[in-house]
Amino acid sequence: MDFLDAYHLWADAHAFYDTTLFPSPADTNDPLARQSASWDERLAATPNGRLLRQNSLFDALNGNSRLHLLHVTHALEQINEQGVLYPSGGCLVGSIYCAPLTATDRGLRMHNLAAYVLTKEAPAFLAKLGVTDRVPTPLIFEINTPPQAYQGLAGVDYLRLGLIHLRIYCHLEYLLSKSERHRLRETVVARVKNSAAFLATAAAVAYRGTDIAARPFLGLLDETIPRLPILGYLYFEALAEYLMLHSTSQHTRRLADIGELNNWLYKEMLFASYPNMAGKFDLARFRPRPSQLADLIHQVDPTIEINHATGYLVERISHLIAARLFVPGEAPEAWHHTRWEFDALSTQLGPLLGHLIHRELRTFGRYPDFYFYFDQYKALQAWNYWNHMDIVAPFNGTMPKGEIGINPAYPNLDYRVWRAEQDDAGHLHPAEQLSLTIAPRLVDIKYTLMRNNQWTAPAPSAA
Repeated sequence: MDFLDAYHLWADAHAFYDTTLFPSPADTNDPLARQSASWDERLAATPNGRLLRQNSLFDALNGNSRLHLLHVTHALEQINEQGVLYPSGGCLVGSIYCAPLTATDRGLRMHNLAAYVLTKEAPAFLAKLGVTDRVPTPLIFEINTPPQAYQGLAGVDYLRLGLIHLRIYCHLEYLLSKSERHRLRETVVARVKNSAAFLATAAAVAYRGTDIAARPFLGLLDETIPRLPILGYLYFEALAEYLMLHSTSQHTRRLADIGELNNWLYKEMLFASYPNMAGKFDLARFRPRPSQLADLIHQVDPTIEINHATGYLVERISHLIAARLFVPGEAPEAWHHTRWEFDALSTQLGPLLGHLIHRELRTFGRYPDFYFYFDQYKALQAWNYWNHMDIVAPFNGTMPKGEIGINPAYPNLDYRVWRAEQDDAGHLHPAEQLSLTIAPRLVDIKYTLMRNNQWTAPAPSAA
């Protein structure tokens, strides 16, 4: 993959929140452009829609030259011994996963996402794994952003990484044998072929406005997720988006007053429906049964109107499938005419194939031994793009939830880090300055806090 090709793909994988809110469909050949603009308007008009553009995360990014971020680790002792903190993969690709902190005269106030991770999520993971000799430790990062740092708001959207995954695999596929490459191609083609009914349904909703009842649509989605695991991620993001934008609970309103979307909604929903996901965070398994969805939603927020929510999910998931999994402008029409061959499918469904391959490689033949390098290669491209753009702190651009990272490869990154302590009011205070170096090299995903289920193995410093 040459530089220009990779650069364009990474540019397309970012959401630019500082550009015109409703771009003209005439600016692109994408037939979904008008629909995407309509969705932007629709999301902005929801009860909490203003937070998509006006929020504390964006205030922190373009408010001044100093950022305060919270990072939670389970391995402070090892990190201190080695003096190095490594980034990990995931929704922020290859950065140090953090959440915003706001400086007040009483200490650093945590974003509600940070508070949930530190006080509920991380302890639950460790407890589920029976780990008693480790505790989640809050670290405060103070980052001084240079004058040349990008002043805009460009967030990486991991749902848009499909073509990047496909291109990287095509570049590295000769790490597999000829028979392994053939078997992998046949595997992903079979997954798509046996999911054509659902993909055709979603395409009909997205491109032709076909009216589909929510119950059968969600039922077909539930049946398809095991074959197309990326749909679990799409389902989760669409449902999380709906809850954060439509909730009118007292807690949500209180957070909105300080510029924050309510992350507790989708966090509670996820772990209420999948308590066993502790220790092995995997949205590919997210598939709440349609019959249980209403109870699950009302469990986390009784203010949500279920019929409106399920109707929204039909339209939103269909749009995301078309926009994120199909090649722009190449939506398949006559599905029964499809040639079920890898090369033919890649011209129309390249992003979907890329997502499937990226996941398949984690367990495919000998490739798990190489998977680290696949993600490292992807991280190198992300760092190259961020450095070109002078992005010091990338954020999750699927939605400005509060997920923000530190670019570990940024030249002359100016930062300080402290172990933090929490007071009775929940504010964080620096307790001990640490001598740590952020290294631009990924830690193996199995050693990260939200993935680690191999505590018997010696764990390196992990993000």
